[in-house]
Amino acid sequence: MKKIIIFLFFILVVTMCIGFYLRYYEDNIVVGDRFIGITILAAIFVLMPLFLYHRWKNRKVQNYMLTKDNINKMREFSEGRKRKNQ
Repeated sequence: MKKIIIFLFFILVVTMCIGFYLRYYEDNIVVGDRFIGITILAAIFVLMPLFLYHRWKNRKVQNYMLTKDNINKMREFSEGRKRKNQ
């Protein structure tokens, strides 16, 4: 999965560069804008969900939610740090 994400990222960077090249150096604004737009859409709707899935696939969502247990853990942690600093 990681290699696919990296490969897709580099492909999108290359297509973005091609779009800017066509837009500014070849004076083909319409085609350049299409390359840039398709690249941005692919980054948003393909690359970003793949990246988020890859980063969150083995994590528990409850660890990141503010539940009563997690609030108590945070209080204990902050009190422990206060005692160490005194």
